[in-house]
Order: sequence, then C-alpha cells, then structure tokens
Amino acid sequence: MIAMAAVLTFNAAAAEEPADTTMALDEVVVRSGSGVRKLKSVATSTDLISASELKKAACCNLGESFTTNPSVDVSYSDAATGARQIKLLGLSGSYVQMLTENVPNFRGAASPFGLGYVAGPWMQSIQVSKGASSVKNGYESISGQINVEMKKPQLDPSLSLNGYVDHLGKVELNADGNLHFGDSWSGALLLHGENSFKSHDENGDGFIDMPKIRQFSAMNRWAYLGQNYVFQAAVKFIGENRRSGQDDHHASHKIANPYRIDIDTRRVEAFTKNAYIFDHENEGNVALILSTSYHDQDADYGHRFYDVKQNEVYGSLMFERKWSDLHALSTGLSFNYDRFDQNWLAADGGDPEHAVESETVGGAYAQYTFNLDSKLIAMGGVRYDHSSLYGSMFTPRIHVRYSPDDRWSFNASAGRGYRSPHPMAEYNYLLASSRRPVIEGKLRQESAWNFGAGANWTSYVAGRKLSLGAEYFYTVFDHQLCVNLDRDPHAVYFYDLDGRSRSHTLQIESSFEPISDLSVGLAYRLTDVRSDYGGDGRMRLKPLSSRNKGLLTVSYSPMMGLWQFDASLAINGGGRMPDPYIMSDGLPSWKSTFKAYCTLNAQITRNFRHWAVYIGGENLTGYTQPNPIVGANDPWGANFDATMIYGPLHGAVVYAGFRYNITKYL
Repeated sequence: MIAMAAVLTFNAAAAEEPADTTMALDEVVVRSGSGVRKLKSVATSTDLISASELKKAACCNLGESFTTNPSVDVSYSDAATGARQIKLLGLSGSYVQMLTENVPNFRGAASPFGLGYVAGPWMQSIQVSKGASSVKNGYESISGQINVEMKKPQLDPSLSLNGYVDHLGKVELNADGNLHFGDSWSGALLLHGENSFKSHDENGDGFIDMPKIRQFSAMNRWAYLGQNYVFQAAVKFIGENRRSGQDDHHASHKIANPYRIDIDTRRVEAFTKNAYIFDHENEGNVALILSTSYHDQDADYGHRFYDVKQNEVYGSLMFERKWSDLHALSTGLSFNYDRFDQNWLAADGGDPEHAVESETVGGAYAQYTFNLDSKLIAMGGVRYDHSSLYGSMFTPRIHVRYSPDDRWSFNASAGRGYRSPHPMAEYNYLLASSRRPVIEGKLRQESAWNFGAGANWTSYVAGRKLSLGAEYFYTVFDHQLCVNLDRDPHAVYFYDLDGRSRSHTLQIESSFEPISDLSVGLAYRLTDVRSDYGGDGRMRLKPLSSRNKGLLTVSYSPMMGLWQFDASLAINGGGRMPDPYIMSDGLPSWKSTFKAYCTLNAQITRNFRHWAVYIGGENLTGYTQPNPIVGANDPWGANFDATMIYGPLHGAVVYAGFRYNITKYL
C-alpha cells in the first residue's frame, strides 16, 4: 500500500518503513533491535534510523541526528550564524530532497537553517535514501532523499517529556502527548523550546563561537482512521531568533561599533492527507495530499541585510493498486507553487535590491513495481513536469534489488533529477563576510544523472551476527549552479557552470556483535567531487569538503538494557580550501589545504520504567578549526570572512538530560 504509507502511518512498526514499502493494516508488535538498519524490502538503497538510535545522542534537532550514520555529513556553513548543511554523496544539502512524512519541506529560504526546525524528541524515525529516489515525491532528488517521520497521534495514548542542558548555557525542554477520541479519532500536541543564555569565545577573536538561539515551536495534529477512509492534518509554528557576532562582555574595553548578526524567523506549516481505500485485498486506494508553508525571515549581517517572505503550496493526487502478488502500479498528479519576495543589501555603501520570484510546476508520474517473493524487486518510474520558468522536465528512474538468499543482497539504480536555483535565499549566510554576491546572467535549472550500485552480506560467525556492505555512486551534472569562492576573495560568484561537474562516492561498512549486548560499526567513505570552476577544462576539488571519512561506533547495553553506553569516533580527512590571497604582510590569507581531524561523541544512559537520565559529551577530542574567522579584528574591513569553514567551531561540550514517558497501555 504505497500511497497509504505516504498518507498515514498506522502503527509504530509501519512508521519506520519508507514510503515505497507495501504494508498491511494489521497491528504489528515492535521489539527492540538495531538502531540503524538497511532496508531489504525495498528497491532503493535506504537506511532506517529508528527512535532507539536517535536516543544514543542528545539529538536536539534534525541536524544532530546523523552522528552514527556514515552516509550523511552535517557541517557548519559559516562561523557566525550557526547555519548547518547536509552533505550526501559529497554534494551539499540543496541536492538532497528533504521530506516530512513524504511531503517536500525546507526548500528555498528554509534550507540554511531548516535542520534546526525539527526537534529531536518529535521524531519517530528517519529514512535516508541514496541516489535517485522514487518519482512519487517529485523531481528534486539528485543525491538522495531524507524523510522524517514524526510521532503519530494514533499511537497508544502517552505523555513524553525531554529536558537538556549543557555547560555552554543551552537549555531545552520538549513535551508531547496524544489522546484518542473514540475508536477513530486521535489528536496530538508537540511543544519545543530552547534558549542559549551565555556567550562563549574560546579562541578570543572577539566573536562568539556559537550563536545565541531562542526558539519556540508547536505542532498540533489530528488523525481519523475509518474502515475505508483515513484522514490526517497538522499545523506547525516556528519562531526563532539568532544573535551572533562580536561580544564585548569579556573584553577589556567597550567595542565602539560591534559587528552583529541578527536573524529573526517566523514559519508556519500545514498539511492534510486523505485516502479512500476501495480494495483492501489488493491495497487499492486513492490519496490526496495538500500542504502549504509561509516563511518570513529578517536577517541583518552587520550593515547588510537579507529579508525574504516565501509562500509554498503543494498538492499530490495518487492512485495505487496491486494487480497480483507480482505487480503493483502507482500513478499520480502533482502541483507546486513557490513565491519569493526578497529585499537585500549585499554590499556596504550599495543600494538595496528587491526581487520577486515565482514558479508554478505541474506534473504527472507513473511507477511500476515488480516483486518476486522479495528476492527480486524492480521499480521503474517516469514523470513529466512543466515549470513556468524552465519549461519541460522528463525524469526517468529505475531501481533493482536482488536477494538470492538471506545472506546476500545486490542493488543498482539510475535516474535523473532537477532543481530550481535560488542563490540569495539558499546562500544568504555568505553575507557574513566582506564578499559581495554576484549573480552572472540568467540562471538555468540544475539537472544531473545519478548512478549507483551496492552489495550487502549478512551472516553469523561463531553465533555472532556480522554484516558487510559496499556502495558506489556516480553523479554527473548537465547544468549546475556554480558557487565560486576562488575567483575573487572579495566576492562570491553565482553562475551556470560552463564545464563539467561530477561526484564519485565509494563507501564500505561493517557491523558485528563480538559479545552479547555489544555492537560495533566500522565505515570508510571516499568522496571525490570536482568541477571546472575556471571554465578552462581543469577539474578541481570542491573546496571545504573532506575527501575521506572513517567512522567507528560502539554501543553496549548490559543488564537487559538498564544501562546504555554509546560512543562514535569520526576521522575526517583533509581537503582543499578556496584559493587564498596575499595580504599586506606578504603572507597568504589562509592555507591552501586543511588537514584531517577527529571528533569523539559519547553518552551514558540509565533507563528506568518510565524514566531515563543521560549524560554525554560532543567533540570530546576538543578539536576546533584554528582562526575560523578571517579578519576578525576588523569586521568592517575588506578581508573579513566568516565562511571559510571546514571543521568544528567549538571545543568539547558536556551535557545532561532526562526523558520521561508514560503510556496508557504500558
């Protein structure tokens, strides 16, 4: 029941399955198991991060949920705003389609800070699909999809609380609960609040290391489960304020004209999902999804500013049915509307600019799935979309998985993806520098092909489970928005790349259980992302990205899970910096490359019947990028730049917290 998975998750087990998994309506009992697992029941290359895995770290928000996943990197975009970006297959988060319960989300103006808009305790699971994904959710997936499943109101009535505090002065409190009204209706309320009370400047450059963030968010959702009709609706509000820049609290003298960053965001989201089941036996249904969002952001970067209001409307009408145990068909229509109303001042002493962008896209798709007893699963889909700005888009995608027995699984995929660029909305954090943004010419829509293949082997050695896996993905762009930091140290250029751009990613990983209650994971990833930045045919490495990564994760839960010990050690390889320039003293502004570094996270949890308390630390190796802000002593000068970031900005963080949960049927 593919469409039904996208429309409504019926129970805790179903909530952790991706949208392309066929499901039954019967209740399933979930028992504890591995926190991260690769799904073999779908054709795509998909990792499932369960709720138990999310609890192995503080996981205050979506951006902190991938510490134990070797496929996804989350890094800071600059040293001032706290903006984070995802990297998947070596490509930035703009090429990853973000979904909330299979609805596209956090696009455009929401993308720089969107990873902080989803509270960790609200999440039920995360599905990470690599490569070209299903055509059902649109044409925007190039390097993959990340789908977040939130806590559902139709689960057993419960009340949950989560509190967090760290030694840097950040305090967070989350609460959620749900109630049932009769046999069919249920409702839930989710609340989140956080505040950073202190300013910290460990490197003494006069700028606080992390922004002071105040955020409040609330979500109210409802569900109706009938015999033939199911319904779900939700409204979410986010209010956030970010303060950063120079701080003279610990300075020996007052700063006359401090450089300050102030970003205020108000965001409202709403969606409704409806499904009519006309054939229970063959999982036949018609589903309608409607969603809308309003994003209002006012950002000040010193004397510069960027203000944007984005309106988005999305709709999807789906029909699905199994024609036999072997064949299933999904077809549908989709609609998306985006409007950006932008005002900005991007250069000191310049004139404010104003621009309104709007795009309407209508599309249709068809997807066929062949499933031979889960041994051979083939899924092929095509979709056609027409953009009011860029014209026609044709998106073919195919996925095949072959599992000859319980030990082996092989998968392959190929597909195309498109993306509409919005440089100021998506990269306005680059204004935290003296660089002036320059948009050259009329930008074309980005498009790329992605090809992937992988193999997994699982067996038991001396009675202990052992898994080995390897994956390779190749992405090649037809058209790409080039963000060039090399051409001019005092500008950032946005233009259509006149040349080649591609990405190679090879990942090898294993997991095993050497003794009872102990699991160990090892992974290594090699990433080679290159573009012709100069238009001269010379392929150069993407700057500020590590070429190699190694990850070791250890999880130990003795005494029937009363105690939980978790640790992850990440080794991030070196890479290239944007081209430096020579300063007045004859020295380069920064080194042309950066070296490898390690980070260590660890947490200890004590579980009780309804309670859990935990204490942990992040970046316990204490590594921080030296001199992350260029020209910090003169932020109004021509050499100021807070965007040359490749590593951690703060040292070790020690935190503690609690979780409380009581369920009616526990």
